[in-house]
Amino acid sequence: MTLRAALLIVFALLTGCVTTGKVNPMDTSKGRDEARQAYVQLGLGYLQEGSTERAKIPLKKALELNGSDADANAALALVFQAEMEPELAEQHFRKALNARSDARILNNYGSFLYEQKRYKEAYELFEKAAADTLYPERSRVFENLGMTAAALGQREVARQNLEKALRLNRQQPRALLEMAEMSYQDMQYVPAKEYYDRFTQLSEQTARSLLLGTRLAKVYEDKNKAASYGLQLKRLYPGTPEYQQYLSEQR
Repeated sequence: MTLRAALLIVFALLTGCVTTGKVNPMDTSKGRDEARQAYVQLGLGYLQEGSTERAKIPLKKALELNGSDADANAALALVFQAEMEPELAEQHFRKALNARSDARILNNYGSFLYEQKRYKEAYELFEKAAADTLYPERSRVFENLGMTAAALGQREVARQNLEKALRLNRQQPRALLEMAEMSYQDMQYVPAKEYYDRFTQLSEQTARSLLLGTRLAKVYEDKNKAASYGLQLKRLYPGTPEYQQYLSEQR
């Protein structure tokens, strides 16, 4: 549902344009449920636009209709996560899971815990989310499992999960970059370059990817590409640890 569609539905319900005879739709369970769903979509739409303050208004109204609603609480958790209010975000993630434990909420809560560096807890939630074999974004769950396992120092487990993620969906930049990095560290330069090239076709460069690019270019004795990646690193990310590492490797 688009932001515009959600706005239209809310307006229609609140003005009584959508009625059955003379019944106000907000006096029926069906009407209130439709309004709640529209409020949630409206809040998510504002969140996607980066307007977290505006997102809270319809989400508050959704919770007034049903305070334990899983979707409204999960959406508000994302709003507070974006506003760097971890305690409030976790509170609403927990309320959402208490109402309905599904793969999407588990994955989003796990991503929040990963962001908080609570890797073991995050991994457990991702495992639960991955158990839903019909979840349409299951590849992202395995990508998250791989990244979390890597953060926990479990390289082989990380590799297995990342490979699974890429089997489900080949176009995942985070998984590709992580596999490129791991392959480079293992001196498996052919797959490292293949993963890296696929990454660059899908994503903008980061400090980490540019540093890896300089290293792979040196392995393949491509001086021009190594210099190009180094200049980009200097121009885009001059104050990063990756740039300092790059400078140390030039000595």
